[in-house]
Amino acid sequence: MPKKPALKKPAVDESYTGVAVEDLTAEQATAELERLAKLISYHDRRYHEKDDPEISDADYDALRRRNEAIEARNPELMRADSPSQKVGAEPAAGFGKVKHKVPMLSLGNAFEEQEVEEFLARIARFLGLAKEDAVEIMAEPKIDGLSCALRYEKGKLVQGATRGDGSTGEDITANVRTIRDLPNALKGKDWPEVLEVRGEVYMSRQAFMDMNKRQEEAGEKIFANPRNAAAGSLRQLNPEITASRPLHFFAYSWGEVAGDPAEALGGTMKAVRDSFHKWGFQLNEPARLCQGLDALLDYYRHIMAERPDLPFDIDGVVYKVNRLDLQNRLGFVSRAPRWAIAHKFPAEQAQTVLHEITIQVGRTGALTPVANLEPISVGGVVVSRATLHNEDEIARKDIREGDHVIIQRAGDVIPQVVEVIKDKRPKSSKPYHFPDHCPVCGSLALREEGEAVRRCTGGLICKAQNYERLRHFVSRDAFDIEGLGGKHIQAFLDDDTIRTPAHIFSRLPKLEPEISEREGWGKQSAANLVKAIEARRTIGLDRFIYALGIRQVGQATAKLLARSYHTLEHWRDAMTHAYRERKQQPEARKAEDVGEHYADLCNIEGIGMSVADDLVFFFGEDHNLKVLKDLEDELTIEEVAAPATTGSPVAGKTVVFTGTLETMTRSEAKARAETLGAKVAGSVSKKTDYVVVGADAGSKAKKAQELGVEILSEQAWRDLIGG
Repeated sequence: MPKKPALKKPAVDESYTGVAVEDLTAEQATAELERLAKLISYHDRRYHEKDDPEISDADYDALRRRNEAIEARNPELMRADSPSQKVGAEPAAGFGKVKHKVPMLSLGNAFEEQEVEEFLARIARFLGLAKEDAVEIMAEPKIDGLSCALRYEKGKLVQGATRGDGSTGEDITANVRTIRDLPNALKGKDWPEVLEVRGEVYMSRQAFMDMNKRQEEAGEKIFANPRNAAAGSLRQLNPEITASRPLHFFAYSWGEVAGDPAEALGGTMKAVRDSFHKWGFQLNEPARLCQGLDALLDYYRHIMAERPDLPFDIDGVVYKVNRLDLQNRLGFVSRAPRWAIAHKFPAEQAQTVLHEITIQVGRTGALTPVANLEPISVGGVVVSRATLHNEDEIARKDIREGDHVIIQRAGDVIPQVVEVIKDKRPKSSKPYHFPDHCPVCGSLALREEGEAVRRCTGGLICKAQNYERLRHFVSRDAFDIEGLGGKHIQAFLDDDTIRTPAHIFSRLPKLEPEISEREGWGKQSAANLVKAIEARRTIGLDRFIYALGIRQVGQATAKLLARSYHTLEHWRDAMTHAYRERKQQPEARKAEDVGEHYADLCNIEGIGMSVADDLVFFFGEDHNLKVLKDLEDELTIEEVAAPATTGSPVAGKTVVFTGTLETMTRSEAKARAETLGAKVAGSVSKKTDYVVVGADAGSKAKKAQELGVEILSEQAWRDLIGG
């Protein structure tokens, strides 16, 4: 098997790491999601493949949490390679691959009590339960180890596998057979013919310390923590090394099961745990069956207090709906089940000095304040910058240069300033005055009514904005021009070699000899750049739209637009018409009151009037139309074909649900429709195929009648999709 290339930390754009999620513009959010996707993928490989993480669990959780928060506020920006759609990392070289018949997914995280309360509320809403109908929850310690799947056939262990990327793991059968408290043959006789038991391979703290002492005496590798030690031990190519390591296994879940899992395993999580114990597995204790928020939080506080005395490492607790039939109804969303969540323990704080506040200018001209700190270790990682969010936050907390501040690595990628220690404030301290001019080009920086962000008005004359726009244009998910990194774009801008996206194609290929003579270049690198540029002269419409950097138009929205309009010509013409309609009806508050083209745009799922306005006003600027025209002259922009019809009766159809449904909640109905290939829209238009009406259906049903859209009862819808 070919050896994978060395793992190298990706170069990322940190321009917006200091901006609070709620203050990110669409362009900043897009750039942040790109950076987070790269970093999380890198750290996944360090953790799952190399067993050698660079950052703490709290810092990794912070990366994922920021990614999820940005996606929650901007669902249309979700990337195709989003970490929220992935689990773990690809299987490493050296092991055979195992395809999981039931995907091994990860869990969503909760960090605050309010998030646990919302988890319970989501379950109740999805299942249509009344407040008094509390769902039983099994609460368990969250073991910090390596996930593992064990397949038993007729009671005999036949295969062991790591989680890998959730779909494909590594075959570690020979290694798991060496774990002493893991049964090679199940006890009892009432187990299913095929049973896949899932759990965590771990190492106790004392065993870890003893092993590290032996490793040190032998001059061998010292492990950072028990989790790394367990993972590194389990993934040895030589099973004899694994056998020499003090590994243990806790069982807590299942994958493939012969027959109905609910029936075979007893119908509840409590019964599952009892069955696992009876069949010879150790369990993660102490667990508790809870009902209601207060009971869960009481368990959480109890486990956190007991944490130092437990013989193994935990990093939180896991809450799971007890009844398996309810788990089945709730199903999954993205990379995690709806019926379970991990309640993580809090992150650490630290105190340091804020030396200077600097301002960064983004692609949209947004001025973002960042605190430059005296470097300090927080959670095992040295940090030197922190987010200050915006000028209102600076004023509210009265943050000044020279202040001693408390920072926290909890909900952000870099630390946030939690508070100022005013008792230590220097006597010469002065309030910070946020600049009203751009620090890059000197243009006036204005703050629009209702916005927290102040923006440079310089536009393309501002090199910071032009630089960011061009860097976005050539980024991986846009034109993906390898070899044209940020420092090269800046150099080409500085000497006026390029000014617009089209110049990349019209000028740079002709300048190959000159580029090869520039500092940092050579003949081969210049030739490679030109080759990469020429290879991108043909591009899909969705990537082209995304590359334009239109405010609030991320990858997901670009794909929706491409699928809806199919060709650049059709999209451009529709947006131009929609702009004219909007210009004539600037005060309209409903899309249908603006005009037909504008209303069609807003009827695309995920596109509201705010996004629509940014789209159409892009086409109202002459310089933007010139950018489009110049690019058309250089490129071939591929048409996006309409989706093919599958065996599903509603694949490719647009469905609107209205009124109160009786046999399922709206969330269940929408989830089911989407799994069958239907598109669920929020409003009715002439392009709607079905309107499913429940009790108390209102204006949507009336509009469907007016437009002649087919109206289905709840039962008719269920009959159509097969029950």
